Amino acid sequence: MNDADVSKQIQQMVRFIRQEAEEKANEISVSAEEEFNIEKLQLVEAEKRKIRQEYERKEKQVEIRRKIEYSMQLNASRIKVLQAQDDLVNSMKEAASKELLRVSNDSKAYKKLLKGLMVQSLLRLKEPSVLLRCREVDRKLVESVLNEAKQEYADKANVHAPKITVDNVYLPPPPTDNEIHGTFCIRTYGH
Repeated sequence: MNDADVSKQIQQMVRFIRQEAEEKANEISVSAEEEFNIEKLQLVEAEKRKIRQEYERKEKQVEIRRKIEYSMQLNASRIKVLQAQDDLVNSMKEAASKELLRVSNDSKAYKKLLKGLMVQSLLRLKEPSVLLRCREVDRKLVESVLNEAKQEYADKANVHAPKITVDNVYLPPPPTDNEIHGTFCIRTYGH
């Protein structure tokens, strides 16, 4: 072998080694690219998952806030309704109080009211014997309508007239301008 053959063979070996090196470098590069893409895809998927979870969490928070707001509005509406009912009841109570004060000053109307209330109470209780408690100032008026009330009750209920005893313990005195008390109270014996 001469120098030219040796040089040629060396050149051939160098080319072969270089080609092997380039192929190996390409393999490494392709493998690295694949690993990079896989890693990148995994990172992208992980971030997408995080974003979805964050979105779902925020969506739940918004839904909870919406439900809380709805509940608060509903409660506020209920409170308004209750307040309106309370105002109405208070105004009716005040009107009834004024009307009772007015009626108690009109002896004829008051007498009729007492008799009607007694009959109504007797019809409600349906007892043969009752104890009637009234205000001390109303005792004479109550006693004056007692027999009429007993008879009206007996006629309406188709029973014998009940025994009514007027109690010596009295209800509070007549109301002042801002208060109202009962006119009488009927109880059954034994209660």
